Amino acid sequence: MSRRAVNPSRRLADGGSLPFVGVFPQKSRTSPLLSVGLVVLGGFLLIAYSFAGSGGLGSVRVASNIGEGLLCTSEVQQAIPILKKAYVDSMQKVLHVGPDTCSVVSNLLKEDGIEAWGVEPYDLEDADATCKNLVRKGIVRVADIKFPLPYKSKSFSMVIVSDALDYLSPKYLNKTLPDLARVSADGLVIFAGFPGQRRAKLSELSKFGKPAKFRSSSWWIRYFVQTGLEENEAAMKKFEQAANKNSYKPSCQVFHLTSSQ
Repeated sequence: MSRRAVNPSRRLADGGSLPFVGVFPQKSRTSPLLSVGLVVLGGFLLIAYSFAGSGGLGSVRVASNIGEGLLCTSEVQQAIPILKKAYVDSMQKVLHVGPDTCSVVSNLLKEDGIEAWGVEPYDLEDADATCKNLVRKGIVRVADIKFPLPYKSKSFSMVIVSDALDYLSPKYLNKTLPDLARVSADGLVIFAGFPGQRRAKLSELSKFGKPAKFRSSSWWIRYFVQTGLEENEAAMKKFEQAANKNSYKPSCQVFHLTSSQ
């Protein structure tokens, strides 16, 4: 909508443009006191602008975004040494399921004695050369986890899931969770967010289609039992011992599961 031009003389007469115009007499507009005040105000604005541009005020904006990305997927990468101590031989053939799986798989492949594969549940955006190479070799696949995974039963010794199940409703969890257990021979490790952990960003909504629903540990445990899964207490204790020894405190809920069927 176009704005009507404002008559400059009328604006000054009304005192609606410059502060204090209506307060002082006409001759005080050019007074030294007012000039000094305007200079000080202008200097303050310039300093504030420079501070924001150099990262001072901008850092507040950056800090507010910490933890709004792929929180649990980042947690998996930190937990790899702890998982190795807890599962030992069960870490030989690992499948990671979750966004940014290329990064997780790349780190797993750097570990001695570990073969790794990944399933990216969402479209790969801005994939780097390493990720494209993993996809080209068939190590990483893009697949909708609401449907059966393209692997035979017990294809992997362990399946690790992060930032994926939080976006599924119980309707799809009923199919996805048993299928994840199907392709795992020794165990299933799930990294899930805590309730109220963070809010969805617009970019997250456009990629995942819906905001994450973070559920309590009691909800998950009841659901695991209903779907024929039970907690792997031995692995859980080893994981906690290794975590305490290394001063590692997970920022996500970590569930160690085996099939009870």
